[in-house]
Amino acid sequence: MADEEWTEAGKAVTALVLDVFRLNGRLQLAGDRLVAGLGLTSARWQILGAIAYAERPESVAWHARTMGVHRQGVQRIVNELEKEGIVEFQPNPHHKRAHLVVLTPKGQKLFDAAIALQVPWVNDLSKDLSPDDIATATDVIEYLKKRLEEMG
Repeated sequence: MADEEWTEAGKAVTALVLDVFRLNGRLQLAGDRLVAGLGLTSARWQILGAIAYAERPESVAWHARTMGVHRQGVQRIVNELEKEGIVEFQPNPHHKRAHLVVLTPKGQKLFDAAIALQVPWVNDLSKDLSPDDIATATDVIEYLKKRLEEMG
């Protein structure tokens, strides 16, 4: 065991991190079940969402950084989606090799179908939560993300 002891906040954040890991696993399983009929997985859906919600077309590397995951994993999935006509690559005026990724009409239709399934599901999931409680949880998550980014 380490010589240093946890602070009260350190103990609480450790418990929170473990719960977030468990929540992530359950969210991925639930997402896989929710969109399986569309031929999607949670990972593919997450990437479609990153592309759909981006303010402008962005590169794979940008999406990976935003999602907090490895670029190689995003690249592999984006390449699969491109082969299926769900996304397409466009020239990037700022970088010759890092193409921009955009949804095709087929991809937009697929994403919209996933959201149509997600809306009633998430409304049911959140039915007993107050907006204030959700805002507090969001603030804590944002703080921890920022601290992790600062720590490198």
